[in-house]
Amino acid sequence: MRILMVSDVYFPYIGGIPVHIYNLAQELRKRNHIVKILTTRFSVNRLFKITNPLYPEKDDEKNVYRVGKALVFRANKSFASFPFGWRLGKQVKKIVEENNFDIIHIHGSLAPVLPLYILKFSKSKNVITLHSYFKNSLGYIFFRPFLYPFFKKLHGIIAVSNAAKIATEKYFPGRYEIIPNGVNINFFTPEVRPFEKYFNYYPRLLFVGRFEPRKGLKYLLQALPLIKKEFPNFLLLIIGKGVLGYSYYEYLSSEVKKNVVFCGAVPFEDLPRYYTTCNIFIAPSIGAESFGIILLEAMACGRPIVASNIPGYREIVENGKEGFLVSPCDFKEIAEKVIKLAKDPSMAKKMGERGREKALNYSWEKIGIRVENFYYKILASP
Repeated sequence: MRILMVSDVYFPYIGGIPVHIYNLAQELRKRNHIVKILTTRFSVNRLFKITNPLYPEKDDEKNVYRVGKALVFRANKSFASFPFGWRLGKQVKKIVEENNFDIIHIHGSLAPVLPLYILKFSKSKNVITLHSYFKNSLGYIFFRPFLYPFFKKLHGIIAVSNAAKIATEKYFPGRYEIIPNGVNINFFTPEVRPFEKYFNYYPRLLFVGRFEPRKGLKYLLQALPLIKKEFPNFLLLIIGKGVLGYSYYEYLSSEVKKNVVFCGAVPFEDLPRYYTTCNIFIAPSIGAESFGIILLEAMACGRPIVASNIPGYREIVENGKEGFLVSPCDFKEIAEKVIKLAKDPSMAKKMGERGREKALNYSWEKIGIRVENFYYKILASP
C-alpha cells in the first residue's frame, strides 16, 4: 500500500502524536508498505520551547512533506498548533494529485487546517486516528455543522483509547475502532544499562513530559518534602522542557533542591536508560490525557507506576497491579504511594514485572498488524 500520514505536528516537535506516527510508519515500512508523512514546518519556538532537535532518525526526513508553518497556542491544558501559509491549500492539493495514495491517515482532531485540506482534495480512502481526550469541546459544539461534511468523508475512525472515543463520539457518532498506542519493546526494556552515577540515591524517581499545566509537575514537586522526611537521600530526575520551565523552581523548597535534577530534553537514545535508572516512574497529569505513552515506556522497562487516576491512564494501569493510581492534584497521596513503594522493593519489583508483561501486548509489531488489517478492511469496503 501507499500510505500518507497527516499531522499538524511531527518531529522535532515533542509529543505523543509524533512518536506514534514515527513508530507506526516504521512498522508499516517493515511490512513493505510505502509510507510518507505530511506535516508543517516546525522550527524551534523560543516562546514555548517544545521542540526537540534530537530527532530520532534524521534519515526519515526524506519521507516527510513539510508545508506552511505552525503557529503554537494554548489549548486543552496543553499546546496546539495551527498551520498557516499563503500556498498551503495548493501545496496539499499538489501532493495528493501527484501521488496515488491508497490510504490517507490523519492523526489528531478533525480540525483546521491540514485535515480539512486533505479531506477536500483526497481521492483515497481516508482514515483518522483520534489522540485527544476532553470533557467538552467548544470548537466541536460551534463548528459541528461546518465540520460534519468533512467527517462524512472519513472511511474509518480509530481512537487510541475508549477515553478518546467518548470525547469525540458525542459530537460525531459513528463506528469507532479502538487501536491503542504502541511501544518499542526492544528499545524500552529492563535490560538497558542505567546511569550508575545516580545509584547513591534512593529512591530514584522519574518524571518525563512537557512543562505545561496539564502534566501536573507542580504537584509532584509539592510532594517532595514529604518524601524527604522518609527518604532524605531520594532523587527526582525531570526530563522535559517548555514555557513553564523556570516557574517550577518556585515549588521547590530549599530543603529538596539538592535532590532534584532538571535534565532538559535528553537524547532520544538515552531515554530508556533514564527509565531503568529510576525505581519509580511518576505521571501526575491532571487531565486531558487520552492514553499515556510514557506509562507504556516505563512499564516496558519494568518500572512501577504512580499515576493520576484519570480516564486515559486508567486504561493502561490497574490500581495496585502495575502501580498505584492517585487522585489528580493530590500531592499528599503522591508522596504516600511513592513512600509505600520505596519501603517495599519486593512489591515494586512485582509491579514492574507485571507492567513489562502488559507492555508486551502493546508492541508496535502487534499494533502495526492491527492498523494494517484495518486498512485492508477499509479498502475492501465500498
